[in-house]
Amino acid sequence: MHSNKIIGGTGMTQSRKTDEKEQELKILHEIAKDLSDDLDLYQLLKSLVDTIINFAKVDSCLIYLYDRQKDELILTASSNPGLKKVGGLKLKMGEGVTGWAAKEKQPVALSREAYKDKRFKAFASLKEDKYEALLSVPILSKNEIVGVMNLQHKKEHVYPETQIKLLYTIGRYLGSAIRNAITRDEVVKKAKQLDLLSEVSRTIVSDYYLKEILQLIVAMTAKVMDSKICSIMLLDEKREELVISATQSLSKDYVNKPNLKVGQSISGKAVSEKKPVTVLNVTKKPGYMYPDVAIKEGVASLLSVPMMIKDRVIGVINSYTKSEHVFKKEEISILQAVANQAAVAIENTNLSHEILAAKEALESRKLIERAKGLLMKELGLTEDEAYKKIHKKSMDLRKTMKEIAEAVILASDMRKKA
Repeated sequence: MHSNKIIGGTGMTQSRKTDEKEQELKILHEIAKDLSDDLDLYQLLKSLVDTIINFAKVDSCLIYLYDRQKDELILTASSNPGLKKVGGLKLKMGEGVTGWAAKEKQPVALSREAYKDKRFKAFASLKEDKYEALLSVPILSKNEIVGVMNLQHKKEHVYPETQIKLLYTIGRYLGSAIRNAITRDEVVKKAKQLDLLSEVSRTIVSDYYLKEILQLIVAMTAKVMDSKICSIMLLDEKREELVISATQSLSKDYVNKPNLKVGQSISGKAVSEKKPVTVLNVTKKPGYMYPDVAIKEGVASLLSVPMMIKDRVIGVINSYTKSEHVFKKEEISILQAVANQAAVAIENTNLSHEILAAKEALESRKLIERAKGLLMKELGLTEDEAYKKIHKKSMDLRKTMKEIAEAVILASDMRKKA
């Protein structure tokens, strides 16, 4: 009996080990598939989160990526579909359990009351105090930190040593894949941005009217910047107001917003300060004029960039995102470049209109002078009387003085021919 129990126990242990090995092979196979697929960064992270959730049977999985320039870990992927803070939550290197795992390049396993650990940093939006257990695993590439995976359980949970080692090994594989995905995404994004600038340049030198040019610019910009709403607001210098001149949004509420005074709201600030202004969430920003419209349209973050001609601001380009987004330096630079090109198009159009108006005024003046001369000669009028006669006829018939002058010249020519 005794020997049978030992054999049975050994058999169960062996069976458990076999199951664990099968699970390890399964997750390694899934991870390998993710890494071999042609996925962009966010697709890759989403797939990884789903794989880890299924493998480790956890209640939550978060992935933070490391921004080397800012020395920050940024929440980039989450298993919680309702979490709206992705991209907005940041930790300094060494901050919190996550930051400690990144700095030390070592896993941290807390089986209960993880929120009481002295390294723990709470975020109200994450509600991490409802999770008892936490496993924080660094993601490495060539022993350099790329990010951190956090696995959480609502109840007490002991993370097996074999699982920790496996996830740590996976973290090292993931590092290179994530870094490659980041590089690829950056290259693709740069290409799209260069295409945008090229398209804007071609649009500016085209034969389109100004309204069409501005409409094309906001449509192209919205696509490249992934904007929920993109708009161009031009400055009415006399009234010192910003007026929506083009937008790809079909929202009547947005299009029909009252004009903004210079210095008022976010766009007005971009004009008065002559520099880009970013806001993480306009619905919560004091001084933003229309939070009710923003809520209704489902927009959160805003990048407002002044349209400059030398040192003069003629308007702004606004890019709204549907969820909270931290605008990167490259995004601000590309929108500023678009804004400056758009400003050139507007300035050239205005200049063309001024030249055309001056040309028409000169032609009108010549015609009026000729008509005055004819009236003076044919009717014996003084120059002042001839001018007043043309002006009175213009008022009576509600026609321009140029049209009256043309009629006088035509009548005179017909009399000569008769």
